[in-house]
Amino acid sequence: MTDKAMDIAQEMTALGKAARVAATKLATCSTEQRNSALRSSASALRSKGSKILAANQADMQAAEARGLSSAMLDRLMLDDVRIEAMATGLEAISELPDPVGKILAEWERPNGLVIQRIAVPLGVIGIIYESRPNVTADAAALCLKSGNAVILRGGSESFNSSYAIYECMREGLAITGINTDGIQMVPTRDRDAVGFLLSSMAEWVDVVVPRGGRNLIKRVQEEARVPVIGHLEGICHVYLHASADASIARDVVLNAKMRRTGICGAAETVLVDAAVAEQLLPDVCKALIDAGCEIRGDQAVLKIVAEAIPATAEDWSTEYLDAIVSIRIVEGIDAAINHIATYGSGHTESIIASYAGAADEFLRTVDSAIVLHNASTQFADGGEFGMGAEIGIATGRVHARGPVGAEQLTSYKYVVRGTGQVRPG
Repeated sequence: MTDKAMDIAQEMTALGKAARVAATKLATCSTEQRNSALRSSASALRSKGSKILAANQADMQAAEARGLSSAMLDRLMLDDVRIEAMATGLEAISELPDPVGKILAEWERPNGLVIQRIAVPLGVIGIIYESRPNVTADAAALCLKSGNAVILRGGSESFNSSYAIYECMREGLAITGINTDGIQMVPTRDRDAVGFLLSSMAEWVDVVVPRGGRNLIKRVQEEARVPVIGHLEGICHVYLHASADASIARDVVLNAKMRRTGICGAAETVLVDAAVAEQLLPDVCKALIDAGCEIRGDQAVLKIVAEAIPATAEDWSTEYLDAIVSIRIVEGIDAAINHIATYGSGHTESIIASYAGAADEFLRTVDSAIVLHNASTQFADGGEFGMGAEIGIATGRVHARGPVGAEQLTSYKYVVRGTGQVRPG
């Protein structure tokens, strides 16, 4: 092992050990302690706004020198409005019901044993994320709310900004008398630290949550030796049923695709029932094209929309994260559901339909984390679900699914109360 590798191993091991100790104490902190720490962290963000902005300016200058795209620079940039949004977000999380200690189920057995299933923290959570420094506050806050210790690892381009925010979160813990090791940050930009976290910290880290682009999440899922909560891609669909209202179809598709093209809930494919394609597509595609969206369609679409270009086989399984949409005409709801099952990523799908029976069939049959009726896929967001914030959208079938908020960062244990019962032989 090289000297650098030894240094990283020692540094990361120290983080893990400290996090495990802190997690044990956090799990028994009162609701008011954790909520007070969140409110104190919000106050620290506001009072140290100038320090955060100075750190962000250093990150922005370095990012511009590296030639990062305008979209990446926008994700990285902080201002007074975004800092206030972080602080307000922490206060909103503090107002949420406490997920820890919640009685999920309770029953009594014939022998008099009373059994409860009670929500408990997961333990130590490793969160690996990319350019958005505000994730530092959101992720730390959700872990604190749910009684978990967290080890944060932000993107190298946002290192200074994230560290300044992290210090505010730690200040909130200190003011409230909570072990500050409940929130820790990997203190190096070295990518090898991520590798060590994923492969060699199972003794201390209970679960890893990645938040970022496809390459990051793919690496985490391939290298992690602990459970992972996350999604690889957001190939989201909007299906226009034969009963779709024309104005709803146009407005929802436009919003689902173009409100923000770079988020995981952005629609990438529109499926249109053949029975109404000639009626719906011209208006829908005009709205998209006027907004600057490129249309890639199958042969049936090309006959209706002159501006469309031919779609390839790869288009149906591509997450564009850009002003591009693929459109296919399908023969009925079964064909739409089959297309989603074949090409979808299990993230978010929407049906536009006036006929309730069709909507019910779609919502019941489509096996994705989030399914919607007559609504934009861009509602796939923890804040929009009333969760205060989210760490990400989970598309797996084990543990969390959909927006991952404070409640999804808990597990449960069984508490059994008796009066001296013994099990008969």
